Amino acid sequence: MTILVTGASGNAGGAVVRSLAAQGVPARALVRSAIELPAGAEAVYGDLNQPDTFADALADVTGIFLLSGYDRLDELLANAVRAAVRRVVVLSSSSLDGDVTNAIAAYHHATEEAVRAAGLEWTSLRPNSFMSNTLRWLDQLKAGDEVRVQFPDVPVSTIHPLDIGDVATRALQGEHDGAVLRLTGPVALTPVEQVAILGAGIGRALTAYPMSRQETHDALFAAMPEPYAQAIEGFFGDGTVDETTVNNTVEEVTGHPARTLEQWVRENAARFA
Repeated sequence: MTILVTGASGNAGGAVVRSLAAQGVPARALVRSAIELPAGAEAVYGDLNQPDTFADALADVTGIFLLSGYDRLDELLANAVRAAVRRVVVLSSSSLDGDVTNAIAAYHHATEEAVRAAGLEWTSLRPNSFMSNTLRWLDQLKAGDEVRVQFPDVPVSTIHPLDIGDVATRALQGEHDGAVLRLTGPVALTPVEQVAILGAGIGRALTAYPMSRQETHDALFAAMPEPYAQAIEGFFGDGTVDETTVNNTVEEVTGHPARTLEQWVRENAARFA
């Protein structure tokens, strides 16, 4: 068994590589440039938007961990079928629990549908927001101890990327073919509460500034294309997606409880130094 992991330099893909290595499953990590990899993983250099750049790396691959929303997906899946890949585990999104016509849900939906149509075994993972999104506050923390938080009153059960990695590793071994797995963290926390946990974990007296809806709107539309800003504002400002509810899917699949934000902060405290 060998697994091709796309997005291996990112939070989710990197977690999948580590989880596979921890279970002794060989992995090929698709990257654009050299990165440090755990034992049992080898780098494959290519571009997910250009499937021809890594087609040869599909030889003897049994499963693919696939990110959503990239170009030439049909070509990638055709390459996988020709190489006798058995299954694909898609990193999808909680946004598919709501209106799938918004810009974010639409590309996840398109990826899921393409994978299902390819004739491979498949599993879709639909996680909540990642705990690693806390890193978006790094620039603010370099300037001081105040963190401006969007949607300050909306609790979210954020998920540790390694829990996604552990679930994906089970799915890539065929334990959940044909399943849509909705993944949450162990507890729902408001951004203000998340800042408090981060401060305690890195030893700083942080203060959360609750941004108004207008301030949040302006910040989102300044930071990204309008369709994506509209989608995020709808998810958390209008409640079109529920990331507050907690489920026990991580524990049911992996046998261990979902990791906490406190644990993620302890593991990553050095990144905030």
